[in-house]
Amino acid sequence: MGKHARDAGGDFRAADAAKAGASSAPIAGQAPPDDLTILERIVEGTGHATGEAFLQSLVRSLASVLNVRYAFVAEFAGVPTRVRTLAFWAAGRIAENVEWDLAGTPCEEVVAGRLCHHPAGVSRLFPRDAPLVEMRIESYLGVPLIGARGETLGHLAVFDERPMPHEPRGLSVFRIFAQRAGAELDRLHTERSLRESERQFRDLFEQAPIGYVYEDTETRFLSANSTALKMLGVRPEEVRDTVGLTLVADTPENQARVRQSIAAEQAGRELPCIELELRRKDNGRPVWVQRWSRPEPGGRHTRTMIIDITERVLAERERSRLQQQNVYLQEEIKSVHNFEEIVGRSAALREVLAKVELVAGTEATVLITGETGVGKELIARAIHSRSRRAGRPLIKVNCAALPTGLVESELFGHEKGAFTGAVNRRIGRFELAEGGTIFLDEIGELPLDVQVKLLRILQEREFERIGGAKTIRADVRIIAATNRDLPAAIASGAFRQDLYYRLNVFPLHAPALRERREDIPLLVHYFVKRSAAQVGRAIEHIAPHTLKRLIEYDWPGNVRELENIVERAVILSPGPELLVPESVLAATAPVSAAAAAGANPPLPGALDRTLEQVEREHIIATLQSTKWLVEGEHGAARSLGLHPNTLRSRMKRLGIQRSAEAAS
Repeated sequence: MGKHARDAGGDFRAADAAKAGASSAPIAGQAPPDDLTILERIVEGTGHATGEAFLQSLVRSLASVLNVRYAFVAEFAGVPTRVRTLAFWAAGRIAENVEWDLAGTPCEEVVAGRLCHHPAGVSRLFPRDAPLVEMRIESYLGVPLIGARGETLGHLAVFDERPMPHEPRGLSVFRIFAQRAGAELDRLHTERSLRESERQFRDLFEQAPIGYVYEDTETRFLSANSTALKMLGVRPEEVRDTVGLTLVADTPENQARVRQSIAAEQAGRELPCIELELRRKDNGRPVWVQRWSRPEPGGRHTRTMIIDITERVLAERERSRLQQQNVYLQEEIKSVHNFEEIVGRSAALREVLAKVELVAGTEATVLITGETGVGKELIARAIHSRSRRAGRPLIKVNCAALPTGLVESELFGHEKGAFTGAVNRRIGRFELAEGGTIFLDEIGELPLDVQVKLLRILQEREFERIGGAKTIRADVRIIAATNRDLPAAIASGAFRQDLYYRLNVFPLHAPALRERREDIPLLVHYFVKRSAAQVGRAIEHIAPHTLKRLIEYDWPGNVRELENIVERAVILSPGPELLVPESVLAATAPVSAAAAAGANPPLPGALDRTLEQVEREHIIATLQSTKWLVEGEHGAARSLGLHPNTLRSRMKRLGIQRSAEAAS
């Protein structure tokens, strides 16, 4: 029974015998009082007490009624093999509660669900129970305490140094006390369970990811969980002074939504979830929430739930901004490069486009040849956009524009520390093009050592970064282009023959503009329309003799030269008719005799001005007319038909500054 039980017994044995027998109750084994007297003693002893006080009174009364010196109520101590007392009467007083293992004790039989009565010889029957042996306990009576659901909650027991003969009336009395003890223990367990459940629910309420607010129908806060307080920037002491409506962002849409919701709550109706933009109380910073509200019966209070969706809203806004930016950039790109449209219907061009359609759906490597300015990049883009890789990137590399020492790094990347200046890892163009297409323009300018690596990609579809040991697989389609005579470069040792054969799987020759003169009128009209919009001109007519001269010109610079000539002519044309002075063509390259015969007289001073000079003068004149206002309805960008950022870029390129030009 434990050390405390043993000490309590020793104290009693040392007490005066007369004092011990002062009670008028019968001794152990004598007939107990009648049932009415028992009930009266229980009521008198317990009164209105509950819990520990009730149980202490119960064991005191039980010991008195049965005339025993020890009585206790015990429950399980966390595990079914160990118990602890809730109230312990020992030798005339309430003793300190004790805890012990059941094994080897008479209590072990009781908690198994059986009444246990040992009238005598307890110390001999349970020698492992040292406290009982030391206290010379002779008799023991115990009964399990059963809960409302039939489970064993603990047990009630009495024991004494004297024998306790079997006496039916005594057992009946004992059972009455046991029933009352069981009922109280069941109540205590239920109360404890409710407290624990309440604590768990309160923790769940406070720490839930959803904010909960209890408010009246005028949105005055009555209580709120910690999640709602953190979300709204409200301190606990500010809850009663907070009006939810004051936290709603002052926009017509937000105000209309929340007032509609409040009106419904006041009418006792529940509205579906609404999204609101709020302002935190502590700093005004915006927070977006989803709000549900359920009015209570009577229409005076409502329970509101809010979920923070700020990250989602900001992410959607950022995604929308990027999408719009992407659309804008794509339009900017198309306006410069005309990726989606190759203008013309000549037989030579139709032959090229027919080959594009044939090869686009394959994975074949394509080599595009042709003079500078014929539109080799447009053909490469047409192949990519019609291929299965159209949803992946098309990466362009101008091999002639890359510094010789950096070509390999640009194409294949490098690891940190691979060479002097390699302070970070660099992803090469082939990795950027993964799953898509890489367009290697001016492939004839590639150094021989890099040609070897390119050949490996074409043969084995793999490469390594400079300074790296990891082999990287390359799922990339290669389209190459050149204006050089590659067979001649092979003969001179400047280009590898095996690489040429690998690149020249499907050759495509882009015809020069002079080889498809019937496309020139279409191209002229296309470039006039685009250039006129950019510089704010209204060109409505092209004279037949002007168009004839453009058709008969040799165009050594091909389509790119035609585009530049038309843009310059649009700038120089003061009226609705496109003027292409002879000087414009002459300043670019010699014209044919037929074209020279129909030339218009040159404008004064035109021979002395370049296209950049004309463009610069026109932009400055427009800026001066708008008092150097770039953006807005009356700005120079609107007059020139340009995006403000495009105009600023041209001003920077042409060296136009207000401080220098305003005084001129």
